[in-house]
Amino acid sequence: MSSQTPDHILTTHAGSLPRTPELLAANAAKENNPEDVAGFTELLSTAVVDVVQRQRNAGIDIPNDGEYGHTMSSSVDYGAWWNYSFARLGGLEATTVDRWAEAEVRRSSPGNIVLTSFPDRRDRQRFAEAYADPASGILTNRKSTTQPKVVAPLTYTGHDLVASDIENLTSALAQTGTDQGFLAALSPASCARLANDFYASDEEYLYAAADAMREEYKAILDAGLTLQIDDPSLAESWDQVNPEPSLEDYLKFIQLRVEATNYALRDLPADKIRLHVCWGSWHGPHTTDIAFADILDSVLQINAGMISFEAGNVRHEHEWRIWENRALPEGKILIPGVVSHATNVVEHPDLVADRIERFANLVGRENVIASTDCGLGGRVHPQIAAAKLEALGEGARIATNRLFEKSSTVL
Repeated sequence: MSSQTPDHILTTHAGSLPRTPELLAANAAKENNPEDVAGFTELLSTAVVDVVQRQRNAGIDIPNDGEYGHTMSSSVDYGAWWNYSFARLGGLEATTVDRWAEAEVRRSSPGNIVLTSFPDRRDRQRFAEAYADPASGILTNRKSTTQPKVVAPLTYTGHDLVASDIENLTSALAQTGTDQGFLAALSPASCARLANDFYASDEEYLYAAADAMREEYKAILDAGLTLQIDDPSLAESWDQVNPEPSLEDYLKFIQLRVEATNYALRDLPADKIRLHVCWGSWHGPHTTDIAFADILDSVLQINAGMISFEAGNVRHEHEWRIWENRALPEGKILIPGVVSHATNVVEHPDLVADRIERFANLVGRENVIASTDCGLGGRVHPQIAAAKLEALGEGARIATNRLFEKSSTVL
């Protein structure tokens, strides 16, 4: 973030944007034949310039590369934010297991939290018929994707890949006259949700993931870019604990993950780091989401100057009221979602402005950056994603006129 006080409501988004058909085809070809990458580098570079320009045209102040360097399996993909790391970590072994479909059941007990399988999530159990119905719209057209397991010490092997991400984004920022941008990277806690056949304890596993992913974090920050840590696990894991745990047990469970993240971020500039928290991007009921207020203290402990979170969908919009009775810690900036990945309905710009103003009036307009709830790529159609970014940009302009005009009148 710039150290200057903004003269308008800044805008960004949560990371993933829809891939072009050409990029999806190139990803598929590279997956089938990893050695056949002719033209892929040039295609990716050109695509990143295009996606940054499209973000700027929509009114986005702080764009990214659309996560185009993170391979997406198909146009519908809820897991690219996590799956990309498999190509950047040593110590993994391929499996034939798709954890979205894995049926194994793991039960927690008081004082002993373990994450169960994805199909055994409490929300999926409550709405089993809907989740199983391919016409329900929840997981429609999702392509099965397998995940590896940890069989040896975790190491970071993605130096060339993150260097490519950095080069593509910095070049695109320069070509579009944009002064700041961000790249997303996986959190240690989310990284450590892979099946583990090597580490003896959660703590050992988490800190190994922290050591490995720190190399990616440093590369992004050393390049002068803002780092986004993607960590839905802080909120989303609540639904993956069966039966529902006590809040006390859960907070202890995520505290270790908070500490591992801070270990990975040690001595790194908090004002250039944003933490993305969400409850999972699939289009399900989400009735078993934990309340943001319950984990807020944990989230605010993390050494990130900016907090990105869902605030634009029907399950979490009401939680803006947390800030009526809670002071924003000094040095923190809120990045609330004011348009959502969870619906095909495009938000009206006036509604977007209203959502922005709620936060700005509570914590100060200089402490709010308007964003999306979660990544739009792989969740909504490209035409709809584009319209949502435009609504975000227009809503921020409306809010700016109201908030800055109001301030000028008062002065």
